[in-house]
Amino acid sequence: MHPLLSALVGYLFIIGCYGIVTSRNLVHLTLCLSVAQSSTYVLLLGVGFREGDAVPVVQPGEPVEPLADPLVQALALTDIVVGATVSALLLALAVQVHKTRGTVDPNELVAQHG
Repeated sequence: MHPLLSALVGYLFIIGCYGIVTSRNLVHLTLCLSVAQSSTYVLLLGVGFREGDAVPVVQPGEPVEPLADPLVQALALTDIVVGATVSALLLALAVQVHKTRGTVDPNELVAQHG
């Protein structure tokens, strides 16, 4: 994997984790989790990329040349779907918390509960 791509993966992950740790809002927390998870998309696509590979569609009787691995692409697509589902669930929970408690600040929720 290219060193610049590795740096991008690390940067996205660290920025997302920093936002998660310092978040004072459940919606902001969900967005920071999405940024951290986007680093996994870049990682998967970076691992699966090789210069000069052809599209993995082969007709019978054609010579097989180096092909791109379709498994990595399928894993990246699955990761995107899971990330969107988790984000939607967390945002729905944030809306419900705001309706019942009147706030989306995690510190205020702990103070109200205790």
